[in-house]
Amino acid sequence: MKFQKGNPLKGTVTVPGDKSISHRAVMFGALSEGTTRVTNFLQGADCLSTIACFEKLGIPIENDPGEILIHGKGLHGLRAPAGPLDTGNSGTTTRLICGILAGQPFSTELNGDASIQTRPMKRIMDPLGQMGAQIESLRGNGCAPLRIRSAPLHGIHYRSPVASAQVKSCILLAGLYADGPTSVTEPYLSRNHSELMLRNFGASVKSEGTTATIQPNPRLLSQEIRVPGDISSAAYFIAAGLIVPNSEILIKNVGINPTRDGILHVCRDMGADITLLNEDYENGEPTADLLVRHSSLHGTTVGGALIPTLIDELPVVAALACFAEGTTVIRDAQELKVKESNRIDVMVKNLSAMGARITATEDGMIIEGGSALHGAVIDSRLDHRIAMTFAVTALAADGETFIQGADCVRISYPGFYEDLEHLCR
Repeated sequence: MKFQKGNPLKGTVTVPGDKSISHRAVMFGALSEGTTRVTNFLQGADCLSTIACFEKLGIPIENDPGEILIHGKGLHGLRAPAGPLDTGNSGTTTRLICGILAGQPFSTELNGDASIQTRPMKRIMDPLGQMGAQIESLRGNGCAPLRIRSAPLHGIHYRSPVASAQVKSCILLAGLYADGPTSVTEPYLSRNHSELMLRNFGASVKSEGTTATIQPNPRLLSQEIRVPGDISSAAYFIAAGLIVPNSEILIKNVGINPTRDGILHVCRDMGADITLLNEDYENGEPTADLLVRHSSLHGTTVGGALIPTLIDELPVVAALACFAEGTTVIRDAQELKVKESNRIDVMVKNLSAMGARITATEDGMIIEGGSALHGAVIDSRLDHRIAMTFAVTALAADGETFIQGADCVRISYPGFYEDLEHLCR
């Protein structure tokens, strides 16, 4: 797909529902009693994989225009699927559903696409094994395909070496089926959507510092859930508004959960003109409209506890840094290596091809801003966040940019290119 330097971006955009919350709404609705109604659900490929898996586990789900209805059967209402579960490209589906499957009275196999078959699963296999789960990597490489056999689970206190909401959520979900309390302590606090939502469904979840604890065998009751706009999707329009001269964009109804809003902190540290309007803190997941104006940016350092709050946005932060004066350092971001692609290597290679001065480090990148970028051929590696990052970067680069595998954005934002084009008119 071809992109080129664009006009100023003007107007209003509403991004799709939050991917993390959409996944969890289906999962927790399936384990609750009654019908959970979800609006503004993300109709991306990853979330549709979650729906398909739970339908195979015996949960009736109606995917109608404007809403999802999940007819839950309670904590112990899942049934054995007729065959392996296919999680597609979704790491969230794969890791979280393992926690649920570990507590079932039946055995299950699950697999995903070629990317999922290379992504590390030992980070959940090890703690689940400590709980008594019988989980096996069928190829012996710590990746999918996985087989999970029925086994009694025990409550544990797991000290995770990584701050990962997927790891934490997997363990907490297994804890629903354990014989005692289950706790997870992280080095930094990762996104807390599971804790907030499980609490709303009726689970006893306590959060203290970087430790979350869940009590077993709750009675979960159906909920009404309106999914806020995904700040990870909003990040591309934030970046476009900041780097394309004379741009002004209003992004509506974006989730600004403090465990997810690191992109706003980094942009402001870089001198960005971003105003929060119509802030709403009443529904568990805070939201706001974001007014973004073109800005003169300067370099910054991104690391430490901030990283888990913007791990998915780091590629677009690296792109932003190319248009900032001075040096930007991204550190403590080893997790970028085990996403849909090795995002450190991919960003360094592709931004270098566009003329950026960027160096990979063991745990991040160093970007020297201020160089004029030019068009190039970009290999997305079929990574949706890479494709969207370079679609935006191309708007402020000279010449034409070609993105290979650009259609992979369907994973999280099927209408992304149409929305971007609308703002560029």
